[in-house]
Amino acid sequence: MPRTALQAAMPSLLSHEGVWEGTYRHIAADGRLLDSHGARVECVFPHEGPYAYIQRNTFTWADGTVRRVELPGVLREGKLWWDVPTFHGCAWETEAGLILLHLHRKDEPGAWFWEMICRAPGAQTRARTWHWFFPAGQLTRRTRGGGRRIG
Repeated sequence: MPRTALQAAMPSLLSHEGVWEGTYRHIAADGRLLDSHGARVECVFPHEGPYAYIQRNTFTWADGTVRRVELPGVLREGKLWWDVPTFHGCAWETEAGLILLHLHRKDEPGAWFWEMICRAPGAQTRARTWHWFFPAGQLTRRTRGGGRRIG
């Protein structure tokens, strides 16, 4: 019953189910473009099993590099929690239906970020922004992403 419990805790999140394609851009604090790559994001909400949410990402760069990751999350105390090789942290939903995440990077020791995902009701597009910080509280970069639902 993970899906039913998630629907009670984070009802707007279920509207993100499906496959989304777009571009992610990493931008330095001074505005320089650090990286840009294509993203295919599949959001799955299982009816059974240990996970309330599974996200499958395929990132593609212009030079032909492809990176695939799967990010399973569990529902605990009304929040979605991850503990995967690259990060750990949680997501929750605001009254307005915004999805907020606070994640700590394992692959970049000391780095953490806030993410916000927004989608207008019925819209087939969504926006995602990350604000990356390091231990001293220094903003180091931002990531803009999002995309259009393709499935």
